[in-house]
Amino acid sequence: MGTAIIIILGVLLVGGAVTLTIVGLRRPQAEEQDRELLARLEEFSAAGEEVDLRKLELSQPFTQRVIYPMARKLGEIAIRFTPQKMLQSISRKLELAGSPAGLDATMILAAQFIVAAVFAGIVILVFSVGSTVWPITRIILLTIGIAAVGFYFPQLYLTSKVGRRQKEIRKAMPDALDLLTICVEAGLGFDAALAKVSEKWQTELSLAFARCIREIQLGKTRRESLRDMAERIGIPEMTSFVAAVIQSEQLGVSMSKVLRIQADQMRVKRRQLAEEEAHKAPIKMLLPMGGCIFPSLMIVLLTPAGIRLVQGFMQ
Repeated sequence: MGTAIIIILGVLLVGGAVTLTIVGLRRPQAEEQDRELLARLEEFSAAGEEVDLRKLELSQPFTQRVIYPMARKLGEIAIRFTPQKMLQSISRKLELAGSPAGLDATMILAAQFIVAAVFAGIVILVFSVGSTVWPITRIILLTIGIAAVGFYFPQLYLTSKVGRRQKEIRKAMPDALDLLTICVEAGLGFDAALAKVSEKWQTELSLAFARCIREIQLGKTRRESLRDMAERIGIPEMTSFVAAVIQSEQLGVSMSKVLRIQADQMRVKRRQLAEEEAHKAPIKMLLPMGGCIFPSLMIVLLTPAGIRLVQGFMQ
């Protein structure tokens, strides 16, 4: 029981340290805290009170005096020893996933260590409480393996989010391009048509269009905002659509014709993807059929024959 308590305390300490690291990485830097102190100092001076630095420091909340400075130091240490390539890779996946729940690379990296520590703690706790005695080398190898699975679990979550988002965008593109074509043929400009499409639905594609419109309104050129949108989505269909729109703008081709051709191509592509998924269905059905249906059929068909054989031997 003492070993289990030590393990639980160790997992809690690791989780607390990583949580402080996350807070330190996401907390504004010391310059902002200095500005807050100066603002408080000006308040004291304007009130005509005698300024006591110790009193001024103690007037701040406990989190700003103790927690945030400690977290900031841990965050600086974590950034110093974290490979930038890993952070860039996680940031790229978050961008493709649409930045779910306001997550950033530091939070995902910290979550990897937390989940790995929790998984390893659970394994060690099970062997400490249980009655089964295993060799220490086998326990260490199993703990390392489970911890490695836990370490990559947040990455698998990100990968699944990226796949679902891209699949949703592929599914919504033909209908969105049809509406975009109708709006352009009705006399709206391309930017106004994008805004109309983004107002029509609340999907990942409409959110991407809305962000593109906001970037154009803030001063970015249409070409750059469209290319950035295609890079954030990361599917060939969007890249082809953006390239066709940019080329149409450069060469002076009718935008409505280009959009209609793109909508037809997207519809054909969606039909092909649906047919591909339909062809995969029989192969995916083999596992549940082999694991669930066939054993049940064998039991139903062979049980009477088995009972008769047993009765024949017993006579």
